[in-house]
Amino acid sequence: MTVKLSKQKLLFFRWFSLIVLLSGPFILTSHFAWAKDQLVVALGGEPSEGFDPIMGWGRYGNPLFQSTLLKRDNDLKIVKDLAVFYTVDSAGMQWDVTIGKDIVFSDGKPLTAEDVAFTFNTAAKAGGKVDLSSLDEAVAIGTDRVIFNLKKRDSTFINRLITLGIVPRHAYDDKYGRNPVGSGPFKMVSWVEGEQMTAERNPHYYGKVPGFKRIVFLYGDEDTMFAAARTGKLDVVAVPPHLGRQKIPGMHVHAVKSVDNRGLSFPTVRAGGQKTDKGAPIGNNVTADPAIRKAVAMAIDRNALVKGVLEGFGRPAYFVCDAMRWDNPHNVIKDANVKGARQLLAKAGWQDSDHDGIVDKNGQKAEFTIVYPANRSMRQGLALASADMLKKIGIRAHVKGKSWDEIKQMMHSNVIVFGWGSYDPMEMYHLYHSKLAGHSWFNPTFYTNTTVDAYLDQAVGAATLEEALPYWRKAQWDGVTGCGPRGDAPWVWLVNLDHVYFVSDCLNIDKSRIEPHGHGWPVTANIEQWSWSCP
Repeated sequence: MTVKLSKQKLLFFRWFSLIVLLSGPFILTSHFAWAKDQLVVALGGEPSEGFDPIMGWGRYGNPLFQSTLLKRDNDLKIVKDLAVFYTVDSAGMQWDVTIGKDIVFSDGKPLTAEDVAFTFNTAAKAGGKVDLSSLDEAVAIGTDRVIFNLKKRDSTFINRLITLGIVPRHAYDDKYGRNPVGSGPFKMVSWVEGEQMTAERNPHYYGKVPGFKRIVFLYGDEDTMFAAARTGKLDVVAVPPHLGRQKIPGMHVHAVKSVDNRGLSFPTVRAGGQKTDKGAPIGNNVTADPAIRKAVAMAIDRNALVKGVLEGFGRPAYFVCDAMRWDNPHNVIKDANVKGARQLLAKAGWQDSDHDGIVDKNGQKAEFTIVYPANRSMRQGLALASADMLKKIGIRAHVKGKSWDEIKQMMHSNVIVFGWGSYDPMEMYHLYHSKLAGHSWFNPTFYTNTTVDAYLDQAVGAATLEEALPYWRKAQWDGVTGCGPRGDAPWVWLVNLDHVYFVSDCLNIDKSRIEPHGHGWPVTANIEQWSWSCP
């Protein structure tokens, strides 16, 4: 049953009631017996659109309620899940996938090739967060075989087999996201939006039986969840990096390396009154100058951000895919170079003509606003620290916290603190290809470079990831141009986070893989291996 909550005070009182419940006699007298069967966790990331893979649920992490055709192991190697066998034709235009037999959904009904084809065809038509633009049609052959016919060769298509959870044709409708049925290790029991979601072990799951019968996911702001952990009522809590040095009795810090980054998006076109079809203004006369963006990339002290804002839980970021195979090592800017940034600005005509500490050009001050989501304290810290660093090169950055609805209207004309990070190189395509300018959250900067577009198209159109690698790297920097910091720098990447969790000393969550962007609870990707060690 789904309940829509709208008042913050009501959320607080319901949360308080839950704490009282968890503190009751049952817990006090039967803690160890309960703990082996049930976990209470606070991982954030409540999906506003529900747990619907077709609308994007699970694309960064583990779908939990659904299964995928393929998956990654803890070393990020691609292994089989629902699929037991697959081939790709020599042209790279047809994928032939055979799924396992006797697999059923959590409602007891069989999962067949029809469900797989339905999932992919529906997602392709939905035009949501799952990029299936290269898929022509998925066709079920019998009960256990699916043929994926592509419109064009796509070296990244395998990632859709890894991330798109399979939904049941018989139970899918516009309410599915609130009442998901799947073949994953857990099934949803209840969800009170804004407060908690309860999942129980799926008795029909074909894989390793999870060690816990029930998991309660709590939702709330960072401070409330951290306080709850201090009371001993949580077994796992995700915290922002700046809280990672705190101490919680009975819990230890579990820090996981990630490709989850934070960066600044810079509008790359001049303001001229143009707007999106949603009425959002486009362009910024200061950030449209490449010299401004490249100077910012040079001046930011990323090591200081890691130390000061992340408390050491992270590493510097230079591009959206740092340390992935398609990353270009030329992106690295080892040390902040304030002198070089000042020289670059001066060469481009930015001078402090009135000696007020802010450079100007043709009567235009080097001044813009950095906007961060108002409920994200870590992004606020990055925005404030970055603004302070930019004073050294004569750029004045105002810092404002806004809601996501407001950011949607501001992101094409202001600098935004965004977070991305994926195992899929297609994310780079989404952020930098000109044809996706202003499409949903993709390419908010309206960046256009025909050379970069050509490299990106060649990368996607390659037969394999191996063949695509040179094109992904050249799109970033080919020695002359590119979308990286040595090229046009429409984004200035700041840090890659460590995902920080406090975990009960009794809970063993095994080896955690390098994690993608935080949506989708990536820490649960190996949840079948979690176990309780206390008596």
